[in-house]
Amino acid sequence: MRAHSDIPAGTLHRLPVASKILQNNMLGDTATREIVVYIPNGHTGKDLPLLVDLVGFTSGGPAHVNWKNFGENVPERLDRLIHEGTLRPVAVAFPDCFTKLGGNQYIDSAAMGPWATFLTTEMLDAVESRFDCGGAGKRACFGKSSGGYGSLVHAMLHADVWSAAACHSGDMAFELCYLPEMPSALRAIKRKGSIGAFIDDFHAGPKYPGSSMHDLMTFAMAATYDPDPSAPYGVRLPVDLQTCELDEALWANWLAWDPVVMADKHTDALKSLKGLWIDCGTIDQYNLVYGARRMTRKLNEAGVDHVYEEFEDTHSSVDYRMDKSLPFLANALLS
Repeated sequence: MRAHSDIPAGTLHRLPVASKILQNNMLGDTATREIVVYIPNGHTGKDLPLLVDLVGFTSGGPAHVNWKNFGENVPERLDRLIHEGTLRPVAVAFPDCFTKLGGNQYIDSAAMGPWATFLTTEMLDAVESRFDCGGAGKRACFGKSSGGYGSLVHAMLHADVWSAAACHSGDMAFELCYLPEMPSALRAIKRKGSIGAFIDDFHAGPKYPGSSMHDLMTFAMAATYDPDPSAPYGVRLPVDLQTCELDEALWANWLAWDPVVMADKHTDALKSLKGLWIDCGTIDQYNLVYGARRMTRKLNEAGVDHVYEEFEDTHSSVDYRMDKSLPFLANALLS
């Protein structure tokens, strides 16, 4: 059952992409990836701006087009916003970037794979050549949590590709959102004997304790920000495995990918954007609002034009924020 059966529905197209870039990745993940593309009712895609949805950890882009109880999936949200006249017609791509470690931060990693390169080349080529949408000056990325992180980092590192970005509750201020998870990760290693054994057991099933997902996330972050190709799954932690004391040299590798740190070197790229949206819940349980506040302060000091909003909510179930960010992105691309 659709959330809004009385309004015109867009069309979903499924494109399998056999990636050469993702072949032979260290995790052994498939290099063939599905991209679901939303085209609004009455359109073919031609000349429409292209928005790319970077989903949060544990998800894949196609999950955002699945039926959703007591609410809207993203295509239904797009249908409603376009029908209301709030959102100008756009094409939206939902790429599958899921990995064996549970998700993606959308950057290139020796362990996780060259995901930024895939997104900015093969993925875009497949969508834009098929639907004649997007193109220079008419592309934006958006996402929440890990997807918000990816969108913000892509805005800094790939401003030649993306002209606008929206970051909802994105990972930043790493010492606040990641370091508190380290003791739990060490306990997980102790229980299973090693990081590799933990990950193997996680996949062996038949089920996993809820707390294990946070530990898997910690290992995924390690494989993303400071990969060690000689270690199982490319994972090494930036702390002593016995005492949890911080290894400053390894932690520096993580911090180099913290958006709050990166912003100092990439203000020119951010200034070149047509639009930048950042928001976060005031009671975000991963402490991300403090990083968001640091980021907006830096951007203001550097003269980077952007929208920053806080809202009274947690990290969870905040898709309704797209009602603001998606029209913002479309208007920015079409200005």
